[in-house]
Amino acid sequence: MSRWTRVVVIVLLVAALLPVLAACGKPALGTAENPIVMSFVPSGDTQEIIKGGEQIAQMLSNKTGLVIKANVGTNFAAVREAMGAGQAHIGWLNTFNYVLAHEKYGVQVALVTVRFDRTTYRGQIVVRADSGITKLEDLKGKTMCWVDTNSTSGYIIPRITLKANGIDPDKDFAKTVEAGSHNNVIMAVYNGDCDAGATYDDARNSVEKDVPDVKQKVVVLTYTSDIPNDTVSFIKDFPADLRDKIVNALLEIAQTEEGKAALKTVYSIAGLQKVDDSFYDTFRADLSKAGINIEELAK
Repeated sequence: MSRWTRVVVIVLLVAALLPVLAACGKPALGTAENPIVMSFVPSGDTQEIIKGGEQIAQMLSNKTGLVIKANVGTNFAAVREAMGAGQAHIGWLNTFNYVLAHEKYGVQVALVTVRFDRTTYRGQIVVRADSGITKLEDLKGKTMCWVDTNSTSGYIIPRITLKANGIDPDKDFAKTVEAGSHNNVIMAVYNGDCDAGATYDDARNSVEKDVPDVKQKVVVLTYTSDIPNDTVSFIKDFPADLRDKIVNALLEIAQTEEGKAALKTVYSIAGLQKVDDSFYDTFRADLSKAGINIEELAK
C-alpha cells in the first residue's frame, strides 16, 4: 500500500468514526445535560399553557426519573419545526400540524387527547350577536379573524366549510386578521375588532371567567365537520424504550387529580388515549378532497 493510499484510508476511517465519537461524547437523553424537551403549541392562554406544561413535565420527571423541560412555541409552526430540527422531542401538536410534521419529518403520534369522552371535536365560526350576520353569505365584505395558518379548527377546516358554501376565504373578506390563539379570536370578535372568527368549539369557555357575558355577545354562526383531536407526538428517532416509559407515565398521570388539573390547564384535556398514525387517515382524506396536498405543503 502506497503512502498516499494509507493517507486516504486514514482520512476515510476518521470521517466514518466522527459521528460515532460525537455520539459517545453526548450525554444520555433525559439527563440534566441533555433534557427531553416537550413543546406545546400556543393555541390558548400562553401563561396557562406553560404553567400546566411545566406541571406535566415535573410529574413525568418524578415518575420516570428523566429530566423533561416544557416550553411553548412562538407559533404553531415553530413547534413542528423545532421537532424537525431535533430541538424539541415531544410535541403537543394540533391535528393539521401533526399530519404535516409526520409527512415532513416522520413525527409519530402516540396519544390523542380526549374531551367530553370524545377523541374528535369540531370548529366553529362565531360573530357578534348584534352584527346582523345571520348566514355565511353575510360574511362577504367583512373582517375575518383566524387563529394561525397552521390551526386546524381556527383556519384549515373553517376555510373548507366556507368554500363548500360558496365563499372564497382568499377573496371575499374585506380584511383578515391572524390573532395567534383561539382566545384572541374570541376577544377580537367580542371587542368588535373582527366581524367574525374561527375557533374550536367552544373556545368561548376559555375566556368566560374574564368576560362572563361572552356567550351572549359572541354567538355561533355555524359548525364544521368533526376533526380528530390534537396529539402527543414524538420525533422520528426518539428511543422506543423512553417513549414507552413516557407514554405509560402520561396515561397514569392522566388518572390522578393533580394530572387531571394540569391537563385541564393546558388545553382543557379530560384524558389521553393511545392511537397510531392511521387514526388521522380520514382527516387526510378530507384535506385531499378539499384540494389540500400535505405532500406538497411538506416540501
